[in-house]
Amino acid sequence: MTISKRLQLFKRLFIPIVLLCCLSLSGTFGYMLIENYNFLEALYMTIITVASVGFNEVHPLSDAGRIFTIFLIVINLGLFTYFISLLSRYFFDAEFIKKYKMINMENKIHHLSNHVIICGFGRNGRESAQILYNNKIPFVVLEDKDEPAGDLNFEVTHLIKGNATRDEVLLEAGIKKARALISTLPVDADNLFVVLTARQLNPELTIISRASQDTSVNKLKIAGANNVIMPDKIGGAHMATLVMLPDVVELISILGTRSNQLFRVAELKVEKSISLQELDLWRKTNCTILGIKGEGNKYIINPLSSYIINPGERLIVMGSDEQIQEAKKNI
Repeated sequence: MTISKRLQLFKRLFIPIVLLCCLSLSGTFGYMLIENYNFLEALYMTIITVASVGFNEVHPLSDAGRIFTIFLIVINLGLFTYFISLLSRYFFDAEFIKKYKMINMENKIHHLSNHVIICGFGRNGRESAQILYNNKIPFVVLEDKDEPAGDLNFEVTHLIKGNATRDEVLLEAGIKKARALISTLPVDADNLFVVLTARQLNPELTIISRASQDTSVNKLKIAGANNVIMPDKIGGAHMATLVMLPDVVELISILGTRSNQLFRVAELKVEKSISLQELDLWRKTNCTILGIKGEGNKYIINPLSSYIINPGERLIVMGSDEQIQEAKKNI
């Protein structure tokens, strides 16, 4: 945590401290003018008066000096009461703890890279976060509410309270170093604004947005979204597919959402030209090639062994972490 961040924790305490210093200086110069004390005597007299320690006076006070001392004590009592109430509220009402957690979280987010930003933490945002958490992908949640709902099956370690449509909030979430952004806000206009802002701040970012209306899909893609998802349509299609191919749908769900070290679906960028038969990835690494993303973003499912992959294409493979790492060395 930087020095400036630490200072923010005690920002609320600066005012009473400054007032106390002003009171001490005023008392010092007051005694110097009224009683003709030197600076050290006047400062000593002010401190013992403000602190109410009850030591003897430096010199006998005049009537004007006594009146000045009375005002000094009364003002100090008010300031002391204000300072104690502020201090107790600051620490005992957990305000200090909240600010400490917030600043500590901002510091952690600042050091994140290759993470995912989730804008909105409703049903779709929570489901996205659950999948990312299961696959150990770091993510930052942007939400207007202070805290996420308490019925989650995972811990939200990076949360920023703020409006995701604002540049400064996205920058605070580390959008410059993020790998992707998922916008799940309930209003299409807000999602459109988030996509426009995110694309401007990070042209290389992968952006996935939710849409409620058919008319919003093209607008979001023009604004810069790589993919636009309509949850209602996907839900209906998923239910219909469960009727026709229940086991296939369940398997696809497992492939996409339940990855671990022993089983994962990954995409690997091709670095050289070679036929799949010559590559022989299954025999060398035990990785299974599910498909290829070729030129023009066209997908080839279950490619033939005679297919020649070229640099820039991507292999969609299935295997353990160790097998996938070994496969990377062969392409």
